[in-house]
Amino acid sequence: MLRADFVHLHTHSHYSLLEALPKIPDLVEAAKVDGQQALALTDNGNLYGAIEFYKECKENGIKPILGVDFFVAPRARAQKEHRVDDHPSRLVLLAKNMSGYQNLLQLVSKSHLEGFYYRPRIDRELIELHHEGLIAILPASGGEHAQTLRNGNKERAREILAWYKKIFGDDCFAEITRHPEIARHDEQTKAILELARGELIEPVAACETYYLQQEDALARELVNKIRTAGVFNRDFEQAAHDYSFASRARALELFADLPEAVENTVRIAELCELELKLGKAIFPTFPIPKSSSDDRELRVLAEHGIGERQMGDTPELHTRINYELKIIADKGYASYFLIVADLLRHARDSGIFTNTRGSAAGSLVSYLCGITTVDPIEFNMPFERFLNPERPSAPDIDMDIADNRRDELIEYVRRKYGEDKVAQVGTFGTMMARAAVRDVARAMGHPYAIGDRLAKLIPFGKQGFPVTIQRSLEDVPELAQVYKTDGDSREILDLARKIEGNARHVGVHAAGVVIAPTPIVDYSPIQIDPKGNHIITQYDMYSIADEYGGIGLLKFDILGLTNLSVLADSVARVSVRLGVDIDLDKIPLDDTKVYELLTRGETLGVFQMAGGGMTSYLKDLKPTVIHDINAMVALYRPGPMAFIPEYIERKKDPARVKYLDPRMEEILKPTYGVLIYQDDVMMIAVQLAGYSWGEADKFRKAMGKKIPKEMAAQKEKFIAGCGAGGMKKEAVQKLWEQIETFAAYGFNKAHAASYGNLAYKTAYMKANFPVDYMAALLTADAGDVEKIAEVVAECKRMGIKVWPPSVQESKGNFTVIDDTNIRFGLYSIKNFGTGVADSIITARLPAQAGESGGPFADIGNFLSRIADRNLNKKSLEALIQSGALDDLGERGQLLTNIDALLSYQREHMKAPTDQGSLFGAGNSKPAPLKLPTSAPATMEERLGWEKELLGLYVSGHPLDKHKRKFGDPKKTIKHAKEHLRGVETVIAGHIEETRINMTKAGERMGFMKIADYSDAIEMVVFPRVLKELESLLSLGACVAVKGKISERNGESSFVVERAKAL
Repeated sequence: MLRADFVHLHTHSHYSLLEALPKIPDLVEAAKVDGQQALALTDNGNLYGAIEFYKECKENGIKPILGVDFFVAPRARAQKEHRVDDHPSRLVLLAKNMSGYQNLLQLVSKSHLEGFYYRPRIDRELIELHHEGLIAILPASGGEHAQTLRNGNKERAREILAWYKKIFGDDCFAEITRHPEIARHDEQTKAILELARGELIEPVAACETYYLQQEDALARELVNKIRTAGVFNRDFEQAAHDYSFASRARALELFADLPEAVENTVRIAELCELELKLGKAIFPTFPIPKSSSDDRELRVLAEHGIGERQMGDTPELHTRINYELKIIADKGYASYFLIVADLLRHARDSGIFTNTRGSAAGSLVSYLCGITTVDPIEFNMPFERFLNPERPSAPDIDMDIADNRRDELIEYVRRKYGEDKVAQVGTFGTMMARAAVRDVARAMGHPYAIGDRLAKLIPFGKQGFPVTIQRSLEDVPELAQVYKTDGDSREILDLARKIEGNARHVGVHAAGVVIAPTPIVDYSPIQIDPKGNHIITQYDMYSIADEYGGIGLLKFDILGLTNLSVLADSVARVSVRLGVDIDLDKIPLDDTKVYELLTRGETLGVFQMAGGGMTSYLKDLKPTVIHDINAMVALYRPGPMAFIPEYIERKKDPARVKYLDPRMEEILKPTYGVLIYQDDVMMIAVQLAGYSWGEADKFRKAMGKKIPKEMAAQKEKFIAGCGAGGMKKEAVQKLWEQIETFAAYGFNKAHAASYGNLAYKTAYMKANFPVDYMAALLTADAGDVEKIAEVVAECKRMGIKVWPPSVQESKGNFTVIDDTNIRFGLYSIKNFGTGVADSIITARLPAQAGESGGPFADIGNFLSRIADRNLNKKSLEALIQSGALDDLGERGQLLTNIDALLSYQREHMKAPTDQGSLFGAGNSKPAPLKLPTSAPATMEERLGWEKELLGLYVSGHPLDKHKRKFGDPKKTIKHAKEHLRGVETVIAGHIEETRINMTKAGERMGFMKIADYSDAIEMVVFPRVLKELESLLSLGACVAVKGKISERNGESSFVVERAKAL
């Protein structure tokens, strides 16, 4: 029994998505500090925060009550008539037990899947169907009865109360609130009490909560304005209603005249006895013969893989297979392996390229079943890093899939296991520091420039380590100064801090897919993803996965990876163009062309190997074996990067390689004695210090966390174990010092091997089939202008010419013409539909009987053979301006006569076929097309069109007439950005974009993009300089500018001081 005097039963968290403020830990902490023993969470129309709330309450000794503040449709949920069905009422439902919780899952899911109309809505039919195990609280403000009373229809309100009483019986309560600040609220309350008593419905007290402190009312109003794209009204500050989190004392004071309503809060809390089973994995069912078992099927698959992988059938091999299979069987994980193996087999059979990353590559069973592509025996990778008898959580096999075919693979999962048993994992976009500042500034009615200026003073965070406004105020002097001296900025930042980190919208996890043994809705509420295509879970990965103490559904990570799409495309191109079929899982790992390419630093487009820093190290390292590539994958990260020079020196000079104990040579020989991998440290702990594999795994985790108490305990155990194993005291101490240094930086060896293998494959294709690989890379980057420009520049360096599109040669994507020439694809042209592109490609196919085919003879022939009605003025203009019709006519002439071209095409489409009329009226084709001469397009026009339609200059560059001034690589924008930050220097280039903003003082300030052959950079031109130089710094101008490069948040800009025309 609760020793409580009041319980909050109607509270909202930030998971009400821009309608409430409290984060779950803050809400629970507020209850704990006030001595409250139970607490309900009732977010608007969802259960997003339910599991987080449940766990947080349990950890803090508070009884969690799960509920939802539902939207109820005015009529049936299927009815969606504007201005009739877009004004739902409200109903709070609380789960008494597991039956009630299951009904909450059903109601929430159906409100999103069936009743969504502006809001997720339930209706009376669903309430009647799913009322068991639920307590109904009829809201004092939004309830249907309350709305009806406000409209003056007392009898209808009575009927509504009677209906709810009939459905829920004694579990139906009428909410009573206290808002003396709201006009006529007391009058409404009395009417509700009178009607409720007449229907034998008991009252329950509520302090509806949307924020914790009344001072947060303004911030809550702001998130409402952010949600509705409205602007905050300053009058709100005086008229704000109180929806703060009331203390017990305050609640008892508010309801002193109605003690039974307060007592009913405790009574309801006592009725709610929901206990969830969390943190235990729930495995889906893999279809197998009735006479078999998951363990038997997995063994058959693994043993079959011995021959598939061409491995020697030795006793040692079977010993390891049996060892792994026993652990998998004891853990009950066989079905998981079978599901993943089946999924990847289907991918291979369908030509979908995959890669498996993470510790799964340490499993021989995974390798034999076709789950991974790296032999764990060859690379000395322990199974126990992936799975050991003492590991409590389920295994995690992370799959990378060619990103352009990921949806196909997920669709296969849906077909195999059932649409209702498969869902992608939901996630939440949160209001990070920069976004919160911009949102608040806009909602308060400030000009965009104000919020943008403040936001840009906040540094970018790193993935997993977001930067906060508070930290930025401490670390960025300029931001601190603005906060101190400018009242508007201070108000924006203070309010942004109140909403920072709150959930803003629902998204889809980049990789997570769950498969359940029964419908997903039995375990998690579901809804449609934001694009309206597929089902996602309302619970995020932390509420789903057993390792985080979630509901336990098994999450399969299926991540789309562009590099795999590039590999698949390049392999297919080589097969079609050269007749060479490549199996990338069987290519030699000692190809000299690969290592020579990496040694030369030609790494653009090579997975994990590109970038200035990595390239520089590779040129120094001169890799010769796959282990070098794996090591660079592991070492090129903040922290372990410091070990790269030592690794390189040891490779160059074997005399530098020494081992503190002879037993370490077998473990560390591939890395020249350098501790790089967590797996190697685990093996040292097992072989030298006598650890079990379970103890070694705990040792690995302790190193990663670097908790002093844990490290001290491990140090004592490790040193004692090494001493008992025969190591000298001095050597043990040195070894421990090495491990301590390594602790924070250790990398997963299997992950490095998987990614190193993929890096090698991309380098292999680039080194051996360069033009096909680069065409595939261009295709994958289509739409990203900056990446395309980089790849085109790399093609030029490689001696490969990239041409504009051509109706004579281009296919849809970037097209290989021969070993040294690539053309833009027709799909790359802006304002040009794929349907017309496909019509052109089809018309160009070799002639069929009675039809013309092959190359187009002239522009008339082209127009007469393209019968696609979508070849309109806009698309024909795009073809001309992009250069796709250069082989058939001059751009200026074609563009001047575009109306005549379209008229000719229309006439041809109207003309009868070659069969003619029975009476001789056929064969009346349009006259041959003759175009009058006109002025040809200038080079500036041609380049401008290419830039607009293809994203970059292809047939030339605006700087070509000044080319002699750009020969020195140390005078390029790229060199300046990399080596001359903060140093006064001169750069030159072509101005591609201009923008003028107004400063707070009302002065004009310029922002311009300047580019040369190597790179581009934003120029910042302050008001004083702009007044003097604006005529020079015009769009399209070729100029030299003097100034300094500054960098903020990883973005470089050039502050202009002087300028002159080239």
